[in-house]
Amino acid sequence: QVQLVESGGDLVQAGGSLRLSCAASGRTSRNYAMCWFRRAPGKQREVVAAITWNGGRTRVADSVKGRFTISRDNAKFTVSLQMDNLKPDDTAIYYCAADRKWQSGSIYTAEEEYDDWGQGTQVTVSS
Repeated sequence: QVQLVESGGDLVQAGGSLRLSCAASGRTSRNYAMCWFRRAPGKQREVVAAITWNGGRTRVADSVKGRFTISRDNAKFTVSLQMDNLKPDDTAIYYCAADRKWQSGSIYTAEEEYDDWGQGTQVTVSS
């Protein structure tokens, strides 16, 4: 099991930027694909961005394409989500998740493909 801890959530004005970070426990986490999901008030959880274990491939939701960037630093066991030009619709709790398929080159967007989840970090964008 991988323990995940998100940080970086905050209250920000529309047009601003935030950088979320997900710290993973254990060296094995560097071998897993990682994903950021979010859940807005009254809505279902949705995928935001995902990255393969070695950072070779990424996928970003259409709703955030061109504004959000996912990256990882396997030396530090962290995955980051750079969020620029934030909009009020980006207001949500953001979750980090790990897919424990060893060194898989695939990126999944379905929640059920992910094995471990963090507690989430709140992002609020004011208009």
